[in-house]
Amino acid sequence: MTALIEVILPVFLVIGFGYVAVWQGYFADSVVDGLMRFAQAFAIPCLLFRAISTLDLSQSFDLALLGSFYAGAFAGFLAGLFGARYLFRRGWEDSVAIAFCCMFSNSLLLGLPITERAYGASALEANYAIIAIHSPFGFGIAITAMEIARNRGGRIAALPGKVLKAIFKNALIVGIGLGFVVNLGGIPVPGALTEALDLISRAALPTALFGLGGVLYRYRPEGDMRTILFVVAISLGLHPAIAFGLGHVNDLSDAAIRSAVLTAAVAPGINAYVFANMYGAAKRVAASSVLFGTGLSILTVWCWLAVLP
Repeated sequence: MTALIEVILPVFLVIGFGYVAVWQGYFADSVVDGLMRFAQAFAIPCLLFRAISTLDLSQSFDLALLGSFYAGAFAGFLAGLFGARYLFRRGWEDSVAIAFCCMFSNSLLLGLPITERAYGASALEANYAIIAIHSPFGFGIAITAMEIARNRGGRIAALPGKVLKAIFKNALIVGIGLGFVVNLGGIPVPGALTEALDLISRAALPTALFGLGGVLYRYRPEGDMRTILFVVAISLGLHPAIAFGLGHVNDLSDAAIRSAVLTAAVAPGINAYVFANMYGAAKRVAASSVLFGTGLSILTVWCWLAVLP
């Protein structure tokens, strides 16, 4: 109960404040869109740039850590893809969008603040290592699968260009990429710029959490309940279970297991809806899965906090 009150509830209360603010009409949809645009296109990329540019890459990028997390993510993608196709008889394009929901946990807006509140800011190195390749990995797989589904019989040669163009339009990937350039190149960042970036970075997570609450108000469930529950079960159950099991098999440190499992145990992120909306596929399932999964994350994270070392 202490973990629920001290670690999880503050994060979800901020989301709840945003939800109530839009529900009661204090914030218009356009204001929420502005908050989310600031957070996702500017503040969070600044946060990721600062984190990656100062990260000890030799210590943080542990292949066993990344393998434990991303094996679970890829298993979730495959389970979602074939489950949607053969259990729920969805078309291939819908199936890819549903698979992306199963794979893409909300590593930034939920995984990062929950890990920080549970174990402190010093525990986030493994989180940043996971986040650094989260968007390239997730979007790379899903965009490739979607383009194959949409262009069956089309030109294979055009596929890599489409995938790369879609990936590198993502502001998060731009922030991560610039962070790697500065880190690997040993490029000094002026003190004034560092201070400015840190000021913006401190606003990133609370702004994004509040905005997430407002966004979720729009996505109230409408049908497709069996498919939505299937997505939530894969996202909140299968992914963290695989990460936990492989973490022990790979003999990860306590800190690495915590980061991998808590990042895997949270709901599908807003990017799940963004991806579905981008292709016009399974939008209702994606939106409702984000909403249901976010609420149920309170319980799944609580359970994992009790299990983790």
